[in-house]
This record gives sequence, C-alpha cells and structure tokens, in this order.
Amino acid sequence: MKEEKNVKVTNGYVALSVLGVFLLTMILGIALFKNPFFLGLLVVILFIAPGFFTVNPNGSKVLVLFGAYKGTVRENGFHWANPFYSKQRISLRARNFDSERVKVNDKVGNPILINVIAVWRVRDTFKAAFEVDKYEEFVRVQTDAAVRKLAGSYPYDNFDDERAELTLRSGMDEVNDALENEITERLAMAGIEVMEARIGYLAYAPEIASAMLKRQQAVAIVAARKKIVEGAVGMVEDALEQLSRDNIIEFDDDKKASMVSNLMVVLCGDKEVIPVVNTGSLN
Repeated sequence: MKEEKNVKVTNGYVALSVLGVFLLTMILGIALFKNPFFLGLLVVILFIAPGFFTVNPNGSKVLVLFGAYKGTVRENGFHWANPFYSKQRISLRARNFDSERVKVNDKVGNPILINVIAVWRVRDTFKAAFEVDKYEEFVRVQTDAAVRKLAGSYPYDNFDDERAELTLRSGMDEVNDALENEITERLAMAGIEVMEARIGYLAYAPEIASAMLKRQQAVAIVAARKKIVEGAVGMVEDALEQLSRDNIIEFDDDKKASMVSNLMVVLCGDKEVIPVVNTGSLN
C-alpha cells in the first residue's frame, strides 16, 4: 500500500444508539432481575466507547490496526470504527508557510537574503503519515533547500553578467514558476500539494548592500548622462545647421569648435551656467 485508501465507517449516531440499548439493558436487567450476568454488558460497553471519533470539515483520520494501514476517513461528521484502530488526525486545509530569511550566494557568488512564501496542503494522507517523519517539518526543510538551489541558479541582477536575460530581480514570474516546480517535486513524496510559491523577500546581504547601492546609482547616473549628451549633440547640430542655413553668421573650424564647446558645457553641465558677455570681437 503506497497510496491513500478512502474507507467508510459506521455512523456514530447509530453506534451510539446501540451503546444506549446495551446500557439500558444492563441497568434494567440488574434492577429488575438482580442477575449479575447483565454486568457482562459493561465489558461490551467499554469496548464500544473508545471507537467514537469526529472528522471536522477539511480534516481526516488515518486508521491503523496493529501497524497495518486500513484507510483514511475524509467524510465529515460523527463516526464509529473498530476501537483497536489508532486514529491519526491530518488536516487537509490550505496552510501558509513563510520561511525565514536565509543568506545564500546567487549564481555569480554575491551574498543575498531571500525568503519564500508557500501555500500548501496535504493531498495524500498515506504519504504524509508514513512516507516521511513529521511532514510539517519536512515541508519547512525541503522548501528552504529549494530556495537555496533556486538562488544559486540565477544572478541577482545582470550587473556582473550582462548576457543574463533572466535574473532574480527582473524575472519574477519565471523565477516563481521555477520555484513552485522545484518545491512541488521535492514535496511530492510526502503527498503535499503546492498551491502557490513565490519569493517574499529579496535583497543583497548587509555587508555588500551599501556597495551595490552605489553601483546601482552609478549605473543610473551614467545612463542619464548618456541621454543628456545624446540630446545635447542633437541640439548643437540643429543650431549650427540653422545658423548656416539662414546665413546669420559664417563659421570657420575654430569658431565651430568654440561654439560647440560652449553649448556642450551649457547643455551638459549639472550646475547653472553664469554667462559672460563678450563686448569685443569674436576673433
């Protein structure tokens, strides 16, 4: 037996009625006939009584008789089964798992902090009860292992590997799908269904966070400067072309170089330019 087997057991209210009949018979037999034989019914009553149990909504009871798995009761309500059955309660409700933040190395070796949020539930009660020891602890350990493996499979970003199209920071949908598949594969042997898994927290480790922040700022500044220079060059080209087309002034190479230099300083400088009025000749 490697899979769950659903079984039906006796309705608890029917068994309770039978127990009431035995109890009433014993009391009346002793009271009316003064016959100690009716005390034998007490043994039957004591045998029946431990067999009662309840199953709550989204709950189950795993029945085992002297080490042999007999089945799982999933039907909600009040039931009675063989009193010699041991009854292990296993919840079938969906549960959240918010892992601790762990420090791992990404694909390029940068230390990062990461945690995962997973939603899971028991799908196969036999596997959860007998294939692993303490399935809830198994979920925790295997989820942490999956997170560590995932973090080592992708770079945090593409600063160190510009050819990396998929990173932990930018490819969240694909990374979360890969994480869910990895956790599902690991927990399948315990009969656990993973309903959702996603990265809940992602950041550089504190020892390199400051340096990486400066790095990101530098990249942003360089990108902004590049745009500014591209725009400034276009504006200078337009200005020289319009001045030449309208015959406002004739430029030789030295004048063009001087004008281009001045315009680039004005357009690309990060401080306000103070104009200087030239009252003499441009030569």
